[in-house]
Amino acid sequence: MNFSEVFKLSSLLCKFSPDGKYLASCVQYRLVIRDVNTLQILQLYTCLDQIQHIEWSADSLFILCAMYKRGLVQVWSLEQPEWHCRIDEGSAGLVASCWSPDGRHILNTTEFHLRITVWSLCTKSVSYIKYPKACQQGIAFTRDGRYMALAERRDCKDHVSVFVCSDWQLLRHFDTETQDLAGIEWAPNGCVLAVWDTCLEYKVLLYSLDGRLLSAYCAYEWSLGVKSVAWSPSSQFLAVGSYDGKVRILNHVTWKMITEFGHPATVNNPKIVVYKEAEKNPRLALGRLAFPPPRAAAGPASTAESKYSEARGRPSEPENRRGRAGLQPGQLLPGDEERQRPERRLDLGHTEAATLRGARAAVPGARLPVGPPAAPAGPLHGRQQGVPVVAGGLRVGAGAGRR
Repeated sequence: MNFSEVFKLSSLLCKFSPDGKYLASCVQYRLVIRDVNTLQILQLYTCLDQIQHIEWSADSLFILCAMYKRGLVQVWSLEQPEWHCRIDEGSAGLVASCWSPDGRHILNTTEFHLRITVWSLCTKSVSYIKYPKACQQGIAFTRDGRYMALAERRDCKDHVSVFVCSDWQLLRHFDTETQDLAGIEWAPNGCVLAVWDTCLEYKVLLYSLDGRLLSAYCAYEWSLGVKSVAWSPSSQFLAVGSYDGKVRILNHVTWKMITEFGHPATVNNPKIVVYKEAEKNPRLALGRLAFPPPRAAAGPASTAESKYSEARGRPSEPENRRGRAGLQPGQLLPGDEERQRPERRLDLGHTEAATLRGARAAVPGARLPVGPPAAPAGPLHGRQQGVPVVAGGLRVGAGAGRR
């Protein structure tokens, strides 16, 4: 695996086009479009303010740039670089912006989720949808792009509305048996809509296109519930990820669980193959390097490579200890903080240096002197005679900082 040179980027805004031909990246208020194969800049667009969100259209012909602070959305065309569109929400503000499946309508959500404004790039018409709910996943489109399901909140109760994307007319409207709806997701065939409740209550509801409740699933009670939901491409299975670290698979006939998979902290099955990524850095002849380096060598290095090798044998001792202690990835064992604390250096001159590990000095409990060092008392000085001097628990000498 080879890596390119480092490009400038702002706010982690970098996305590939759906057809895989272009790469869009943002640098402050500039939008850079590159060719994926050569990484050469194809288009460079300048927006009115710093870009906070970008999104490609489904056909990779347009890209929108949202500037939430100013309530603006600018749309650029790759086929016609001179064409552009500007949408201003005015005093209503802007908190979210996305494309419709056809790539010719833009859905803007105003501040406080008062409404969703649907802008048409073809007819320049505007449609309004009221009462959108601020939740994790409140908008879902069918795979064919014909219908859109929207989570709504009216009179302190959750509802779902189904719209036709061609003219944005309301097709169905029904309430849901949820306390605080967290998300919705269409099945790939567009016949079933999955609705799940807040994480405080484990509840997954399955609705048909006409609003009938097909089934309700609950794995356990009195604990954190659903974390994520995903459909299989065939629409025959529904995977429900829970906060207990398990994934439960439901079938589309009875909507009952057919199996569950856990996510253990350690892998003990010898038949499972585990791969690890190892980065290969070019060896440098340290004794032959010139300082400062020449201009040719001072540029960004693009020779770093990495490969995946099979990890054989048992995990290392810290990993075994972590698994036996029941800790999750990212949690520290007693003593890990001291071992992982970076090494700091204290420069005391051009030839004097001292190395501190953590916050501990060479002599426990010693204090560093404050202020300029005192003059030597006698005619002999430790540095003049090549004898190390211990001052305040910090060992200082002519060769203390050399290796």
